[in-house]
Formats: sequence, structure tokens, C-alpha cells
Amino acid sequence: MDLADDTPSETGPVATAWGAPPFDPELAAVLAELGDEDREPFTPENLADRQARDTAVRPRPTVRDLEADGRFAVAELRVPGPPGGPDVTLVSARPAGIAEPLPLLFYLHGGGMIMGNAWSVLPRLLREWTGSLELAVVSVEYRLAPQARYPAAVEDCYAGLVWVAAHAAELAVDADRIVVAGKSAGGGLAAALALLARDRGGPAPVGQLLLCPMLDDRNDTVSSHQLAGIDTWDRTSNATAWQALLGDRYGATDLPPYAAPARATDLSRLPPAYLEVGSAETLRDEGVAYAQAIWQAGGQAELHVWPGAFHGFDTAAPHAALSRDAREARTRWLRRVLAQPDARRGSAC
Repeated sequence: MDLADDTPSETGPVATAWGAPPFDPELAAVLAELGDEDREPFTPENLADRQARDTAVRPRPTVRDLEADGRFAVAELRVPGPPGGPDVTLVSARPAGIAEPLPLLFYLHGGGMIMGNAWSVLPRLLREWTGSLELAVVSVEYRLAPQARYPAAVEDCYAGLVWVAAHAAELAVDADRIVVAGKSAGGGLAAALALLARDRGGPAPVGQLLLCPMLDDRNDTVSSHQLAGIDTWDRTSNATAWQALLGDRYGATDLPPYAAPARATDLSRLPPAYLEVGSAETLRDEGVAYAQAIWQAGGQAELHVWPGAFHGFDTAAPHAALSRDAREARTRWLRRVLAQPDARRGSAC
């Protein structure tokens, strides 16, 4: 695929066919403050340098940091990985002083499948949900592309989920109340994990929390063209990440849904989903389409399209009104799902 080619096709419109949706004023002000380095798209040529830069600057808090003066109990675990693969590191965290089993948020970090780590996301998760909802969190350190291509990342996540469910008693978590969750690449992995667990007869999550999920390797929706060169994660960056993940399989017609969940033809018997995108982000249309496909398959999905939001808006502008609204909506959904022990039966799993 020529990343600069906006030639009309039967499957994708050109960028000039529609104007890009406007940004929310608060979010637009944050975007305006970003430097050229922050807005530079990922390309195959700059990928290695960008990965090295991310590793150097992305936070990686220690266990002691995450314990926050004793408020949380935190442990790093090495568990068996997928067949033929290395062990997987899980970072487990829960409110300190609670012995009874807690519901679990099984979280997969973002970063386009090419960046990120299991530790950096935990301070926000602990602050926003662990205390208020009394839940445990396990964050997965899955392998990154292009050093490890598909299916390495999703198989790492599946191996971690299987291990956690089998060792729920020693972790003091409720294996019947696990929500798989993630943002961006992590949202795509969470969707793939729900499909994989269903098809392999593995642990059955009670919900899937998919935040601006990266679902479709074809990268040819209306929104991907509308936001080309505009969104913080644009069509060029998206294509670069999918190429890094899939290698020679990039663009293959027979790509499995566990690589790109938008390729799935059967979305029945999945746990209830929460899907969130911004109206002004590259991944908008694939997220909306996934929610529609779940409904059409007879499943449950709660869809939020935040007006004027770009990709990762709540991380870039945590104090914006739209970001606060989004966090509150996610929390309400989590509270409802975790309060229903029979949620799996209700989702026809």
C-alpha cells in the first residue's frame, strides 16, 4: 500500500471527499501546544528511532512506586508463555488489606503494538478504578512488533489470561468476574482475546472494555482518510504499526480475526462490550462498525463517540470536560458489569 495514495477506490473514499470533523475546543488547544516531534507520523524509516525514544522517555514505575506508600499490594509475576514462546511478565496490583477475592481488570497497554509497557499504565488504573471499584488489576507485558510479529502479542495475552484464571485463588481474584480491557492497540488485543477465549473454550470474561481500539488492518475507512495528517495517530502511523505487526501477512485476504478483530465474521457469544472512540480520530469508523457487528450478532455493546475527540484525548488532556465525561462513563459501565455475577449468561456466552 502506498501510504500517501488517496486515490478513490471502491472500498475507501478520498480525504477530500469530506471535511474532517472539528475538534472539541479544549482538546484543540492541547493539540495546538504539541510540538512537531509529538505530531510526527510513524513510518517504516523512523520506527526504530521512535521506539528507542519511547523506551527512553515512557515511565516505568517500580513496584515500590506503584505501592504508593502501602495503599496497593503489587507484585511482578513470571508465568508460562504460549507453546514455544518465552515466559510472560504480569504486573498484579490490588488495594492493600483486602483478603477476599476481587473482580479483575485484565489490562493490555496501548502503543500501536510497537511501544509501551505493562507498568506505565498502572498509576492511572489504580487511581481511577482500583480503589473506587475495589477491583484487582493485572497488566500484561506482551511482546512488541516488529521484533515479535503476530501472533506473539495476542498469544502472550492469552497465556497470561489462562494462567490468571487457573491461579485465581492464590491471586485472590474472582475468576467469574474478569473484564479484558485495553486502549488503542490494547483495545484491539482485548477484542482479539475475547474471540480467542471463546473459540478455544478458555476463560470467559464477563466484559470487554475497548477504548479507541485498533481493530482493522485494512486502514481504509472514511475516518482514516478524513483524519490523515491530522489525528495524533493517523493513517500513516496506523499502517506502519500494522505492517510491523503482520510483516508478510500485511494485507492478506485470509488474515485471522485474532490478528485484526474487524476481520471476524462471527461476533456471537462474546461478553458485553464497551466501545469508545472520538468523532475526530482515525479509528472512529472501525470502532463503530465493531459495535454494530456485535449488535447484529445478537450481542451487547455500549458505544460512545465523544464529539470532537482525537485519538488518546483523555491521556493528552486529562482535565478537559470531555475526558472527565469519558472516565465517568467507563466507570459506570464497569460498575454495572462487575455487579452482575451472571453477566456471562446474559451475553449468551
